[in-house]
Amino acid sequence: MIIVSGDFHGEFNKVNEFLSSHPKVSTILQCGDFGFWPRLHNTTYINTRGKIQRYDQYNLKNKDTKIFWCDGNHEDFESLKNLKNNEIMRNVFYMKRGSILTLEDERKVLFIGGAASNDKKLRIPGYSWFPEELISQEDIYNLPEEKINIVISHTSPKEFNNVIKESLKYYDPSREALSYVLKKYKPELWYFGHMHLFKQGYDFDCKWTCLSAIGFDQRWWIPIEEKK
Repeated sequence: MIIVSGDFHGEFNKVNEFLSSHPKVSTILQCGDFGFWPRLHNTTYINTRGKIQRYDQYNLKNKDTKIFWCDGNHEDFESLKNLKNNEIMRNVFYMKRGSILTLEDERKVLFIGGAASNDKKLRIPGYSWFPEELISQEDIYNLPEEKINIVISHTSPKEFNNVIKESLKYYDPSREALSYVLKKYKPELWYFGHMHLFKQGYDFDCKWTCLSAIGFDQRWWIPIEEKK
């Protein structure tokens, strides 16, 4: 079974618990804020729910379950930039902006992470905040010229207004970039996270799903919709 998930925030113990109780999950397409912070390994921090947590970069026990993830706004972009291989650990693959994954049913999935941080003022430039969190003009220029069926992103295009009005009260230029992606590819399905809520809608002939984050009350994962 292939599922799509919202933010992990590095809470890999909870991911492990989920995988143990859902053995039929073969693949996870993850919508950013994965929690890639190798420089913070074995340190203590306050997580997104205000609780003290020890960060263990290598505690993900996914075994044969493959995880494909895009960056969110809360990742170590300095370390991402220096990756030699996109397989950051066994069966865990970082999908750079513009990367394509072809599913067994031949549908093509485009990954394009990135978003603006509303907590930027609380973070340290070059250590816990990076300007590379935003989708750049170069990212858009390098998009592939292929038919795309499904998009996995962190935030959403501005056209998905039902979720935007409720959740984003600050300007994020990455949404403008994703609007270009929406118009360029006209995908049938779009999945994203970032807002820590679950909601679905239909705009511009695209069915979209906003997924919450692991550990939050609302739904943070969903089986990928089957090919029609």
